[in-house]
Amino acid sequence: MRSRPPLRAAAAGILIAILAVTVLAADQFTKVLAIASLPPEQVVPILGEFLQFYLVRNPGAAFSLGEGVTWLFTIALAVVAGVIVFLAVTRVRSRLWATVLGLLLGGVLGNLTDRLLRDPGFPVGHVVDFISTPWMMPAIYNVADMFIVTMMISVALLVLFGLRLDGTRETRASREAEAAAAADDTAAPAGEAATAADTAAPAAAAADTVAPADRRPATSERPADDSRRAQPGEAADTAEPGTR
Repeated sequence: MRSRPPLRAAAAGILIAILAVTVLAADQFTKVLAIASLPPEQVVPILGEFLQFYLVRNPGAAFSLGEGVTWLFTIALAVVAGVIVFLAVTRVRSRLWATVLGLLLGGVLGNLTDRLLRDPGFPVGHVVDFISTPWMMPAIYNVADMFIVTMMISVALLVLFGLRLDGTRETRASREAEAAAAADDTAAPAGEAATAADTAAPAAAAADTVAPADRRPATSERPADDSRRAQPGEAADTAEPGTR
């Protein structure tokens, strides 16, 4: 079965944006309904202890942690949203990654909207929580929290199974190929330097061989010249007894 081609950048961005807006709208709509119809801090059983509604406004994180540093959570949510948008624009081509990041972005924007727009004011607004499942955990949460937790688990699973943002899969063979390519890139400059050294060595040896001949003194022919100069004198000495 042939695998589908990866998404184009525009298609991935549109998919992420649609999912994020859908989750954001669902989160804010349910919070408006909860504020309008639920009494504050009173248990409203829906399915016994399996599902209950309990309306609270949370200035901190889960289990009311960090209530005095609400602005830190605002910054953290903004950073996460920015990273997801950056990945969506530059790297995401996988349908699974686009789906997971789109839903995660929607959850992040849902709570970030509360931090920015709800009382007591920007940027320390309290998040509206109203869903309680005592059988599973004591925390009270909202729709945005559900998507944040489940999509973070999904991100971990995608990384664990080796699915990359571009849709390719990381396998042992691919890791070995990347390691070999990196080793080749590292070895290439050393190989070029060794080749240059090997090329320069014969030239240097030839220069050393020629140099003594160039430096040889030009006095080797002088004895021959002196002997040739002495020949007329010798001839005169030889001829002198005859003349006597």
